[in-house]
Amino acid sequence: MAAAAAVVVSPLLTLPANGSTVMAAHPPYIQPETAPAAADLSRAQREELHRYLADTYASLAAMTDETTGLPADNITGGLEAGDRSPYTSPTNIGGYLWSTVVAREAGLVSVDEARERMATTLDTVDGLARHEPSGMFYNWYDPATGDQVLAWPGSGEHVNQFLSSVDNGWLAAGLRIVASAEPSLADQARALYDSMNFGAFFDAHARPDVDLGLIRGGFWDAEPENQGGWVLDNYLGEGDDLYYTGHHYDTAVSETRIATYLGIANGQIPPETYYATWRTFPSTCDWSWQEQRPSGIARSYGDVEVFEGVYHYRGMSIVPGWGGSMFEALMPDMLVPEAQWGEQSWGVNHPLVVRAQKEHGLLEAQYGYWGFSPASNPHGGYLEYGVDQLGLGSEGYTSDGTTQVDAGFFGCREGENPDPEYGDGVVTPHASFLGLAYDPIGVLDNAAAMERDLGAYGPGGFYDAVAVKSGTVAERYLSLDQSMIVAAIGNFLFDGVLRTHFVDDRLETALRPVMAAEVFSSSAADVVPVLDSPQKGGHLKPGAQALQGTAEPGAQVTARVGDSNREECVSAVDADGAWRCEIVLAQGDYDVEVQSTNLAGIITLGESVPVSVFDSAPEPTTDPTDATTEPTSRPTVEPTADPSSESTGGSASIPTQEESDSSGAEAAPGGGAGGSLANTGASVAAVIGAAVIAMVSGAVMLRRRHQARV
Repeated sequence: MAAAAAVVVSPLLTLPANGSTVMAAHPPYIQPETAPAAADLSRAQREELHRYLADTYASLAAMTDETTGLPADNITGGLEAGDRSPYTSPTNIGGYLWSTVVAREAGLVSVDEARERMATTLDTVDGLARHEPSGMFYNWYDPATGDQVLAWPGSGEHVNQFLSSVDNGWLAAGLRIVASAEPSLADQARALYDSMNFGAFFDAHARPDVDLGLIRGGFWDAEPENQGGWVLDNYLGEGDDLYYTGHHYDTAVSETRIATYLGIANGQIPPETYYATWRTFPSTCDWSWQEQRPSGIARSYGDVEVFEGVYHYRGMSIVPGWGGSMFEALMPDMLVPEAQWGEQSWGVNHPLVVRAQKEHGLLEAQYGYWGFSPASNPHGGYLEYGVDQLGLGSEGYTSDGTTQVDAGFFGCREGENPDPEYGDGVVTPHASFLGLAYDPIGVLDNAAAMERDLGAYGPGGFYDAVAVKSGTVAERYLSLDQSMIVAAIGNFLFDGVLRTHFVDDRLETALRPVMAAEVFSSSAADVVPVLDSPQKGGHLKPGAQALQGTAEPGAQVTARVGDSNREECVSAVDADGAWRCEIVLAQGDYDVEVQSTNLAGIITLGESVPVSVFDSAPEPTTDPTDATTEPTSRPTVEPTADPSSESTGGSASIPTQEESDSSGAEAAPGGGAGGSLANTGASVAAVIGAAVIAMVSGAVMLRRRHQARV
């Protein structure tokens, strides 16, 4: 995929003045622009991370059946083998495999023990029942036997065995890592990986508006009981038709992109599919069901046009996920170096997601702690947590399980709960650790506070979740969440060890170009409109003036001049952030003010720029009050001149910078378009009068400018 060949500016929305939002000041940044590396931390800080890593891997080892090598989905806080859940998933298996690679790197297990553990797991995986035409694995197995789970333990309710695209993606990721990290198991791991065809999930006609496809959530290979909304099809064209989910994974900030990445790397999904997912949904009233009105601009990458939309949160512009959780944004980044390959996309967005989660927990909701992702509910069951304002869904994930924020959709619907009071917020430690690469000091401080103040730490590391106000702790460990903590710490301490094993030349060649080409509209702060030309204190001639500068791409800039904003011009801002408009100005002194209004209705004010407009530039001369200096030219009176004639140079002008530099002295009033006063036939009295008028006018103008600045 070539880099963007063209840039297309999305049509500007006509934004009414009423209801627009003027951006308010936000608290200062609480996250460093450049995150320190592990080597920059103190020895005590590195030892603390190593302790977290050791205890977290201990919980994964406690979940895992020694005979099958399959980890349970979860285990209670005491880490007793009898308290393991009687089911597991492909994601859990993949996470256990990569966690064992990290544990070997950290010296938590020996090389031989790590190899033995991974070999046991691979032997069992080799024998698991799966869908043969695609090579994909079912979603629920018994970790003690490897059999499919056909009835839910306890209730006996029938299980419609499902094949999930994203869960198979994480198992495939674990297999890739083992194939690279353990040579003695490489052939077996690679054979399992190669048998998995992600094209089985790929609907090539999912987005006919851009002629691109998307992956489905998954499929059943038999008609599911009590399950509606499926679509009968067969994307591979092999075997029987399948019962696909009625939905696609269609948002970019989602953990599900790992399956698309692998399909692209394997040549099973076209590379341009990378651009098929929504960054945000369109900024029109037809899409006003989404959480907030996005701003942004359309850009073209090859033949594909993408609306590069962003949501706005506390002065930041961020590409949101579906629910606003940390793992949607950052879980794939554990294995794919997204921030390095997509410097203008993920490289900007990932640190902002971490900062937004941090500011929500510490500043907005004032929980005192941060990190929000789906996890165990401290009050029972399982729940999806996140920062609601950064979730595309109108009923996104919440940070306390109940409080929905509704700020409205500018120009289309009013908000019903724009400034809520938050309840018993639930922090999920794994979400915080996912931000380790982008704010390690913030993560360490947060972890220490959760352990010290909330009792959130046990024999297997941090418990899965804790409600901060009531102090209620979910004393349980989830395999998926623990494996994310291991991955985050392992990458940070050991130079991206999992990324090194996951990425090969083929994957990088397929993915890096499409990531490198994209430019998100993400920004760490409001993009303030700037007037670049004319510059402050510039001097213009009367008539049409070209005003130009920079502002937020996709926004609309309004430039106004005059004490009562009598004149204005309007311009769209292009994808490079440039704008230009023309305005007619008569002679005088002006302040030019610019403001931008983006699609979300957010108004950002720029600096007021003073400019002067005069008819012409004066001729250079000496100061007439200096009696010791002989003037370089002296006005003369022609005998035939009409004493009443007016000088064509009677209006004063302050010289431009270029004129001052070329003359070596400031020009004196009186030099007009018709030449010097000596050639105009003006009388001496007229010349003196013009000089006086010019001096008075200059004094008035200077006073007006001084007053404006004050």
